[in-house]
Amino acid sequence: MATTSSPTTTYLRRYTDLPALLHLLTERKLTLLDPKTWDDKNDAFFISLYKEKKKLKTVLGLCFSQTSETYHHWRVFSNGPAGVCIVFDRDALLTAMKKVHGLSTGSMNYMTLADARKKTVRISELPFLKRNGFKPEREFRAIFESSTVDLPALSVDIPLACIRSVSLSPWMHNSLSASTVAAIRSINGCAKLKVSRSTLISNEQWKAIGMAAT
Repeated sequence: MATTSSPTTTYLRRYTDLPALLHLLTERKLTLLDPKTWDDKNDAFFISLYKEKKKLKTVLGLCFSQTSETYHHWRVFSNGPAGVCIVFDRDALLTAMKKVHGLSTGSMNYMTLADARKKTVRISELPFLKRNGFKPEREFRAIFESSTVDLPALSVDIPLACIRSVSLSPWMHNSLSASTVAAIRSINGCAKLKVSRSTLISNEQWKAIGMAAT
């Protein structure tokens, strides 16, 4: 299965947590997991159908966003003070992923139930098809499939250079952010990595605009 879409942004965001970030920075690997644990059960069901209909032994996935940070992304995918958002250079990341046989990438296709009823969905569409209510997420997905090996997870080698920046959770207390940034930058090769705490829910410049209201 080839990449299903042309680039719409120059970056991809991955919302996750600190343990996953530390593993990525230390091991230089991204991990694809079994989609059966995903929150959207319709989505997990479609992946299960894809696996069954294609008689595959393994289907694993990893999700990204193609839009700027939003409250929704933080709350749903990286809730709590240990959440992080990793911003990847799109071209560099996809170049690394293309080296993995059986791994494909693409933007999600969002459809209303009414529109879906009017067409016959192809099996190849199932991993990249989602209900229209999720459209604001602007999801981009990596899917690994194999008909010969049964894997619980797959690690993909990536260069640290493909990481543009890291945002720490907006719910992380200010008193903890400096030491967290220092710990991340102490990892080999990460001394100059751009790391900062998100100010999405409390931004002094935004507050100043309100203060200046007349």
